Amino acid sequence: MSVIVYGLAAIIALMMAIGLYVSRKVKGDSINYIVAGRGLILPLAAATLMAQSLDSNATLGNTDLVAAAGFWAGAALPVGLALCLTLTGLFFAKPMNRMNLTTLPDFFRRKYGRVAEIVASLIMSVAYAFLLAGNLVAGGYLFQIFVGTSFQLGVFIIAGLVLAYTVAGGLFAVAYTDVLQALVAFVGSVALILFVTTQYGLTIPSGMGPTNLGQLTDPSQGAFINLATIVALGLGDIVAIDFMERVFAADSPETAQKACFVGAAGTLIIGIPFSVVALSAGPILTSLGVASGGQAVLYTLLQSAVPPWLAALVLAGIVAASFSTSDGAILGTSAVIARNIGDIRVNEKSSQNKAVAADGGTEEGFFGTESDKLLTVTRLMSIPITLLGIFFAIRVSATGMLLVLAFDIMLAGAFVPLLFGLYWSEMANTPAALASMLAGSGTRLLLFVLVPTTYAYENTLLYIPNDIFTSAFDGLPTFIAAGVSLVVFVGVAYATRNTHDARSLSIEEQAQSADD
Repeated sequence: MSVIVYGLAAIIALMMAIGLYVSRKVKGDSINYIVAGRGLILPLAAATLMAQSLDSNATLGNTDLVAAAGFWAGAALPVGLALCLTLTGLFFAKPMNRMNLTTLPDFFRRKYGRVAEIVASLIMSVAYAFLLAGNLVAGGYLFQIFVGTSFQLGVFIIAGLVLAYTVAGGLFAVAYTDVLQALVAFVGSVALILFVTTQYGLTIPSGMGPTNLGQLTDPSQGAFINLATIVALGLGDIVAIDFMERVFAADSPETAQKACFVGAAGTLIIGIPFSVVALSAGPILTSLGVASGGQAVLYTLLQSAVPPWLAALVLAGIVAASFSTSDGAILGTSAVIARNIGDIRVNEKSSQNKAVAADGGTEEGFFGTESDKLLTVTRLMSIPITLLGIFFAIRVSATGMLLVLAFDIMLAGAFVPLLFGLYWSEMANTPAALASMLAGSGTRLLLFVLVPTTYAYENTLLYIPNDIFTSAFDGLPTFIAAGVSLVVFVGVAYATRNTHDARSLSIEEQAQSADD
């Protein structure tokens, strides 16, 4: 066990060191802090996009779901995330990178106005509190099982460590630590599946494997939930604030597009082996006389069935993954609250501060110079955002469900206005966007509190008992809410086309500074 503890300590120390070291690149500039100066080259951009997908929800949550419900229940996570990266590369990366945006709600402001910006920001912020929570849950279980702390203390430890270097280094810290995370996750994933295959063999329980397509077609086998997972991640993640932040940070539209494709391949290469290993986890643990019920199946397997060095390697990848998405969630949400809800728009820097930045110096004081208010407020807002994530992590301790629910909320409330704002620009007006966001997110919230389970997990957060909706309805709210958002947008757009003009996103507007 000491090998595992030392390995975890080493990866945490290394990530903290990298994050704090690259914080010098911020130089008191909010644009450097939020989007890494818009200068990420392809390796950095690809690594940070892949790491955003391969968080601890998509590894630990993946294996839990496979062990409980079959291959497609867990594999839907990396498949959905890879689909998102592919679609973004094909249709969104280039135009969104060209717009010189700082946060995703900036797009809603330019296209639909200030009120739409606020509504989109609120939807995304709530969703990302769940995403952050899912990663903190994985960290909490890890500390509980392998270090001996309580689950709650583990959540606080992970949250505090991530918060420290995120506040210091912003997206530079996120990007550079993501390179380490992607490398460790790749090596650990490949090593784990090779070890399990050679030492135990791959055992696929009847009806649980990838060839059982009933998991995607038969509702009694969880088809609604599995397909909803793929759709929620494949489309909802496109409007993820930290995901698009990474797209904005690429040094060119071409880099942004290529990074998406590389990230999609990496997500499948690393994520699918965890699904395959999880199929064999039950038989392996049974043969060893180890109970395999409950959550954190992967942790139980690593604790009982693999050598300590391999457990340390895989766990290092999970810790790094937890850090990666947690820091992006904290940074992205804090920036949205400061910039888009707080309406801190202009990055006015004193001549003295410009000179310091030009000379490669650092900002004056930890929170930067007084003139860059956006940087200061973004850093300060990271504290309440982290506390909210801790609250949800302790209240709803289910990794995979929290991941999908986060993107489900964004799919229902923000995807349609983004899609039509880019590709149906002449009809996409403000009333349509507002109606779509409110109707879609409202429908999803209503169904959430009325359905007793969410992605096969009991709804312990907010459930109103009723005799109308049962667990058989689980999965369908994803499609219903997204459908409502789509129908309402189109209907209102046509109904108001003569009274409300659609704002144009001309080349000139796309090229203007995001500080407009």
